[in-house]
Amino acid sequence: MALLEIQNVSRRFGDFTAVDQVSIAIEAGEFFTLLGPSGCGKTTLLRMIAGFDLPDDGRILLNGEDLADRPPEQRPVRTVFQSYALFPHMSVEGNIAFPLQMAKTPAAEVPAKVQAALEDVRLIGFGKRYPHELSGGQKQRVAIGRALVTHPAVLLLDEPLAALDAKLREEMQIELINLQKEVGITFVYVTHDQTEALALSHRIAVMNKGRVEQLDQPAKIYSFPTSRFVADFIGKCNLLEGPVTASGNGVVTIDAEGLGPVRVASSAAVTGGKSGAIALRPEKIRVATSTSAVGATIAEPDRRPEAKPDGRSDTESNNHFRGTVTDHLYLGDVTVYIVSTPQGCKLETLLANSGAGRTKFFEVGDAVEMSWSVDAGHFIS
Repeated sequence: MALLEIQNVSRRFGDFTAVDQVSIAIEAGEFFTLLGPSGCGKTTLLRMIAGFDLPDDGRILLNGEDLADRPPEQRPVRTVFQSYALFPHMSVEGNIAFPLQMAKTPAAEVPAKVQAALEDVRLIGFGKRYPHELSGGQKQRVAIGRALVTHPAVLLLDEPLAALDAKLREEMQIELINLQKEVGITFVYVTHDQTEALALSHRIAVMNKGRVEQLDQPAKIYSFPTSRFVADFIGKCNLLEGPVTASGNGVVTIDAEGLGPVRVASSAAVTGGKSGAIALRPEKIRVATSTSAVGATIAEPDRRPEAKPDGRSDTESNNHFRGTVTDHLYLGDVTVYIVSTPQGCKLETLLANSGAGRTKFFEVGDAVEMSWSVDAGHFIS
């Protein structure tokens, strides 16, 4: 039995359905993330787990017990908010001790528990400071320490790193991963940041319009999205859409708009004429000039068949298309190139800036050839 079970839960506000028949089972010790854009229902769902809001339909079970009749303060669940919600007139020790005092913990036990919480969040020596004397990351650690001091069964985190700068956010992500491993408590994390969700989570529930679109491990959600929404929302993705023109032997061919026939590996039996899409990540596309390959991931020149005038080639194992670089974006470690085909399709490609002294491979206006294997993309019906 899962530690936390959300069974067919719905929440409505007038005519608006914020959460629509959501069912999720979260295991003990899991780092579980609710991911989605603003307004998708993820925070509403978190509030119902915490007890700040109640579902209109369905049940929320913790260790098999229905939480419906238990107010927030009586649930073995604690919440960390984006705003930290620290008491400014209390020291770090006072903030962390507050939940213990509310739980009527014997006074003699409080100091040891507070010190243990400070050690968990790496704030030994900061106990006498006040919130205004702390950095944003330190305030966040105090908020987490306060939530953990009573050893809840589940820790809820609502966009806890959103207020931090990029470098500090990355540092805190690593700290959260290590902390969750050390304390072994189930984390339920809410974020709209796809990169953050992929980095932190054991599993992710991608939400859209109150429903769960896909629930799986990060690598599977990234590589094998089950819907156009998930493919487009998680990371960068080229969505090649068009009718299915052939299907068989583990390969589906679609007539992609602006490209023509594109082949993709798929075990699904697909009816010809049905609309489909191929999710193709930018890093899966190899790019080369017409005369030489660039970078370690580019196909060797003598392996590339000659492309036809319309941009296609005769290869049976790969997809090959010609195009022109119409834009690029230098991001330091990588450069993103936008390549336009003669038929008007624009593909986003990505190349690592790994060569010594090289920051760009191509300039705007360069003619290039793109290629990718049939198993580089993922077919979405």
